[in-house]
Amino acid sequence: MQRISQKTRNTKETEVTIKLDLDNKEGVSSIKTPFKFFNHMMEQIVLRSGIYIELDAQSLDGNQHHLVEDVGITFGSCILEALQEKRGINRYASVILPMDEALTLVALDFSGRAYSKINVSINQEKTHDFETILLGHFFQSFSMSSLSTIHIKMLEGSDPHHIIESVFKAFGEALKIAIKIDEKNIDKIPSTKGVL
Repeated sequence: MQRISQKTRNTKETEVTIKLDLDNKEGVSSIKTPFKFFNHMMEQIVLRSGIYIELDAQSLDGNQHHLVEDVGITFGSCILEALQEKRGINRYASVILPMDEALTLVALDFSGRAYSKINVSINQEKTHDFETILLGHFFQSFSMSSLSTIHIKMLEGSDPHHIIESVFKAFGEALKIAIKIDEKNIDKIPSTKGVL
């Protein structure tokens, strides 16, 4: 079973193309957006989750909000398609991850229901070239399009760079666990309902 997907989202604001393979261990991922810090955060997801991804995102209106949101939507749609029936996956994952003074909890469930609660407090409006308010928008967009439940909670932190990076790293670690195939239940859908 190949767990792959390719999606393109073209609007008057952005052009986003993502190709991913949940199980490719040999390819070198490629992340291209106009925003260096966002590239770095997407690279954290890829590294921590172990997935292969080619991401090419262009902003047509120069609005970072639209680009980050559309990448979240497209990424979530790709994950949803690649997981297919979600047969054999762990489904759930929770990770507490430190980065210096920052400590973040991420809990993830590929439940088939879109819900996100992002409890992260950052006083600064920007870190590097990234608008900090977009942290929540990215994960809300991912949740909506992947039909997943995501809880993100900042437990400790003061440096906005460390807080945001700990969130993306913890999410990548949680994603790795949740999408992993449980060899003992490889043919089972992880729900008593028989569907996710």
